Amino acid sequence: MKAILFDSSLCNGCYGCQMACKDEHCGNSWLPIAAEQPQTGQFWCRVDQETRGKTPEVKVQYTPVLCAHCDDAPCIAAGEDGAVYRREDGLVIIDPEKSKGQRQIVDACPAKVIYWNDELEIPQKCTGCAHLLDDGWTVPRCVDVCATGALTYVDEEDIPAGAEPMPAVAGNHPHVYYLNIPGKWVYGVLVDRNQNEVLIGAEVSLLDEAGNILSTVKTDDFGEFRFKDLKPRYHKVLATLDGYADVELDADTTEQDVVLGDIFVKEVPFMG
Repeated sequence: MKAILFDSSLCNGCYGCQMACKDEHCGNSWLPIAAEQPQTGQFWCRVDQETRGKTPEVKVQYTPVLCAHCDDAPCIAAGEDGAVYRREDGLVIIDPEKSKGQRQIVDACPAKVIYWNDELEIPQKCTGCAHLLDDGWTVPRCVDVCATGALTYVDEEDIPAGAEPMPAVAGNHPHVYYLNIPGKWVYGVLVDRNQNEVLIGAEVSLLDEAGNILSTVKTDDFGEFRFKDLKPRYHKVLATLDGYADVELDADTTEQDVVLGDIFVKEVPFMG
């Protein structure tokens, strides 16, 4: 069984996969596999864009979302009279004729990647470009156009360790996997309050809720520090530098990345 593997570290957000899917299916009917995709309202390969953090540390994350052709596909169970079926190669197909009027197929998808065509009164979704594979292609269009190699079409047994099944349907054994999705992060800048200068080489530690040190870094030439790929949990940041008072701040990554911004530290008077 084949699977689509998305490596987030290679994606530059070009939206090529999304546009290629539109190019392949809008204005083209590939019956009996798929009717024409409407020009608007449907994205069988949709690139989600998430802006993370805040000024001055902002990152944009791109994630393609498409039908995962799950082994345990709720859409198959929801369809009546064979309206949704699985091919021998594992691709899940919605029959454009048998599915007419069966809106419950749309509602059955946990990932919300099945769309309703009001004009034709049918549910529609990614077909894995089954018509192209039947014509001798070795990969779907979205994979074929990916210039950076962020999308690949691989045998499922070759999925690398660390890759995660598509989250929205993780319990349904999907055939879309995500690799190198960034974890949460914490960012800050240490600044001398009196001199109005950044502090270079200061030691900054990341602590858990009990005060245990999880990781330690030093501020760079711009006074900045970063902790990356963190789990969503409560953290604290402890900054220490000779001649300055320690600073301890909350850095809760339970729901979002943490940008502490400029952290002003106070000099400690020398006691001679």
